[in-house]
Amino acid sequence: MKSVTIAICNYNYEQFLADAIDSALAQDYPATRVLVVDDGSTDRSREIIASYGSRIRAVLKPNAGQVSAYNRALDEIDTEYVILLDADDLLYPAAVTEVMRRFDSADYAKVQFRLDVISRDGAATGVTVPHSDAPADCGSLLRQGWLYPSPPASGNAYKTSALRRFFPIPETSEGRYGADFFAIYGVALVGQVASISHALGAYRVHKSAPKDVSFANSEKNTKAPKAYMARWGALRFVARERLRIDLPEAFHDFSHEKAIFCSEVYGAPLIERWRWFAFESRDYLHSIVANPFWGLAKKLATIGLSCLCLIPYAPLSDYVVRFISNPLARRGSAAH
Repeated sequence: MKSVTIAICNYNYEQFLADAIDSALAQDYPATRVLVVDDGSTDRSREIIASYGSRIRAVLKPNAGQVSAYNRALDEIDTEYVILLDADDLLYPAAVTEVMRRFDSADYAKVQFRLDVISRDGAATGVTVPHSDAPADCGSLLRQGWLYPSPPASGNAYKTSALRRFFPIPETSEGRYGADFFAIYGVALVGQVASISHALGAYRVHKSAPKDVSFANSEKNTKAPKAYMARWGALRFVARERLRIDLPEAFHDFSHEKAIFCSEVYGAPLIERWRWFAFESRDYLHSIVANPFWGLAKKLATIGLSCLCLIPYAPLSDYVVRFISNPLARRGSAAH
């Protein structure tokens, strides 16, 4: 039986860490190992880690950021496959079994699966991410600059040898975070990706609510575009240096363009909304119209919703922006 490591990278998530570790230990796949890399936590995380004794393997390191934690995890892993589980998320008991069944069916570099979105206290919201499956050959589209649909970090299982083709990622003061970006997209350059169309885990959203315009635990929409650009630049560098692959200077991604759209339109006066659509919306519209992962119905619906932001009624315009940007807004009070 092939072995799998669930590697949990943690920094100051004492309130969620035990749930993540418990979910990893509860896997029904016998050859599952659990590794916890603590990146210099200053809360009670290390006490929690110590309480598990020999049931897990722990690495305690000074704080250096998520990229450093991923690099260290890849140094420690000695199994053929790995799931990089965020310390605030969960896996369902059959997750590894289903992932390994898919890995055994073909030569995949990554198997991704959907995640149920849960609130800070673990309550179900009725939302699942991502909304689209990725094609098997994501690499050819990535070489054209298209970022493929992927779940957050915890919804991805990797062949360890594929990750090591481009890890470790250079550690810089500007690039401490976003390690999952490099794993998710870099792996598509070295092999095919499989998608499982149902949820095998849960993604905890503890910094977002239905009335928020952002749907994330890290960068808000005002910061996300700059972070995406920096990470794309770093990915291009690693792809060129390690894989001899030249990625285009610009990339295309609806999530990225959506963040720009929201930061420019949300709460803006009517004249500013019209100005942005008239003069600055080209990349946003291109990420919809030319999107290779969407069908015609979804493209038309997204364009139609976006145009509602041009009507002279700010409450409706702002609601539409939240609806497009934050999946929790589509469920209303169900997310509480």
